[in-house]
Amino acid sequence: MGTYLQKARRGGVRWTLIDAEGQVLGRLASRAARVLMGKTSPDFTPHADHRDGVIVVNAEKIRLTGKKWDDKFYRHHTGYPGGLKEISARQVLEVHPERLVQEAISGMLPRTRLGERLRTRLKVYVGSAHPHAGQRPAALALSR
Repeated sequence: MGTYLQKARRGGVRWTLIDAEGQVLGRLASRAARVLMGKTSPDFTPHADHRDGVIVVNAEKIRLTGKKWDDKFYRHHTGYPGGLKEISARQVLEVHPERLVQEAISGMLPRTRLGERLRTRLKVYVGSAHPHAGQRPAALALSR
């Protein structure tokens, strides 16, 4: 007997709204990544695109536990000799608070073509306003 795999769902994107106010960054990121991958739907298939999108609002009100505000660094290389740049999580929050949430969630997605497609359906905003009211996102309640 062969293994049964559910066919991919067709149709529009099903959007989920997550409020990041007072949430711990890693816990919020893992829940958002599960929704993006489709693991919360009953017809989950690992290789299929489940057409789920996530909207995160209030990114500037995210929490980090312990001393991570000063001990957690985001690094990138410019491509030049000695070009390693690093910036603390506190500095990232001051300049681009949406990047904290976006990098945490995208780091939990697969590094494949499917993961690249899932990253396009992740929308992170500073403040409670977002331009996706027409998609009627369903709010996802996270425990604190």
